[in-house]
Amino acid sequence: MASSKRGTKAKAGGVHFAVGRSHDEAHNHVHFEDKLHDSVVMVTQDENGCYLVKVGFLKILHKYEITFTVPFSQKVGTNICAAPIPNVNLKVLNIIKVQEGHRLKCEYTAHKEGVLKEELILASETDDNATVKVIIQARVMDRHHGTPMLLDGVRCIGEELEYDSEHSDWQGFD
Repeated sequence: MASSKRGTKAKAGGVHFAVGRSHDEAHNHVHFEDKLHDSVVMVTQDENGCYLVKVGFLKILHKYEITFTVPFSQKVGTNICAAPIPNVNLKVLNIIKVQEGHRLKCEYTAHKEGVLKEELILASETDDNATVKVIIQARVMDRHHGTPMLLDGVRCIGEELEYDSEHSDWQGFD
């Protein structure tokens, strides 16, 4: 019968308890590793040059201001603007050139539950053919699951009203 080595490997990440002088001291100090403190909007770039912006958990029918920075892209250069793509849920409020790249401020409405992806296109102001895609990814909770802890760079700026058929002016046929 082969012996199992289960449980003998060191695990990466997790919670570490400080070793104190007494049993009580050890239980009063909990340290989380840095990987568990990811409290900022994450921006990554794939092999095609597309940026993925993960904004964390949001609440349905709430409006958010999302601020993030994308690095400079050789493809579009340093002078960029948002391409006019009609999207009722996501709009670019401004783009500011900063040392690390471009800081974008967007307004986003969490319109349905689940993992949502909305995209916008950044275009070069000097080359009409140079663009880069930015995908905003959010995990939208329903209204019955409490209030999410927002990441740094995400700010709730309002609540959208739900459609309520009782308050409609439309009268059915009798």
